[in-house]
Amino acid sequence: MKKRTGIAWNTRFAFIGGILCIGLVAGGLSLFLGASPAQAQKPQGMLPGQVGGEDETGPYEAAMGWPQPLGHPGYTWGSQGGVFAESPNRIYIANRGELPIPEKAPEGYTGGYGAFGQPATAGKPRMEHCILVVDGNGKLLEDWTQWDHLFEGGRGPHHVKINPYDPEKHVWVVDDMVQQVFEFTHDGKQLVMTLGERLVKGEDEKHFGRPTDIAWLPDGTFFISDGYINTRVVKFDKNGKFLMTWGTKGKGPGQFDLPHSIDIDAQRHIYVADRSNSRIQIFDENGKYLSEWDNIRQPYHIMVTTGGGNDNNQYLWVADGVSNKFLKYDLKGHLLYSWGTYGSFPGAFWGVHQFSIDPAGNLYAAETFGGRTQKFTPKAGADPATLIGQPVKITQISSR
Repeated sequence: MKKRTGIAWNTRFAFIGGILCIGLVAGGLSLFLGASPAQAQKPQGMLPGQVGGEDETGPYEAAMGWPQPLGHPGYTWGSQGGVFAESPNRIYIANRGELPIPEKAPEGYTGGYGAFGQPATAGKPRMEHCILVVDGNGKLLEDWTQWDHLFEGGRGPHHVKINPYDPEKHVWVVDDMVQQVFEFTHDGKQLVMTLGERLVKGEDEKHFGRPTDIAWLPDGTFFISDGYINTRVVKFDKNGKFLMTWGTKGKGPGQFDLPHSIDIDAQRHIYVADRSNSRIQIFDENGKYLSEWDNIRQPYHIMVTTGGGNDNNQYLWVADGVSNKFLKYDLKGHLLYSWGTYGSFPGAFWGVHQFSIDPAGNLYAAETFGGRTQKFTPKAGADPATLIGQPVKITQISSR
């Protein structure tokens, strides 16, 4: 029999019991001195002293009444293809036309078509007011109605972005159903470039099979994820000249089943949201397969960012269209944090199709099924590590 050492057992029980008593007393004091009922009702989320709540919006507060109503009698926003925040006071919204409002809107209706009990993609939109620009208060600044005709025959724009390396800040719009990608001047007055043939699908260098997203290198080279039909990535030079393509239909390395979003890290690695294969695939800029992260239900949109605060590491944020969560991964594929919940009430999500961060740290989320774009502002005291950082840019140092 082994000899017992240390404190005698009866002494240990007394010692542990004392600790428990002290803990109970301390716990009672903390409850007695805790937050008032009024304080407990505030949706602070992950802050010390919170009582109750589900932390539905993570480190953010949903901005109520944003954006402001369009003012088009009898109609509301259609399915939201995308959103891009150039600055806190210039936000582009890719609106898939407008949908008629039912005669009896539900109580507390906030403008999202999903509040009517059916996805915005099930409605029959009129293809008007497709590209809109609003300010930080959600007030309409510009309505590019002169280009509405480009989206007729499809379901409206799929994504909207600005090349972060372009000093002229041209606006790019990807439309999957009309099989085209458009480049506009910053003010929307000129159509600079059109790639693809209208309503004609194809697998060659001049056609697309429902393209979805776009990303750039500093020299203007760009990559298009293509898409619902072609399951490939297409690489072009800054003038739109075809360079190469990679990817086939399948589940193996370098194959795709709906490449839905694309982004690039500071080391020029290409990240592709392989949506229906429930994974992220990573390549070099010439299409060489590097690795993959599996078991991400349906990555709708991805963005490589810096960390919050003084954290200059890189992370990949994912909007999952099934779990309706935002997911934060390090660049080795480890899940670090997540937040979000399904619903049509303010702050919930129904299919985030594209999201964007402005330079002030505000988050914008366009919902394909919810039929709305929401704005979120960081909560006071939120942990910077839980906030979505700024989009990563490739620098001369990091690209060597």
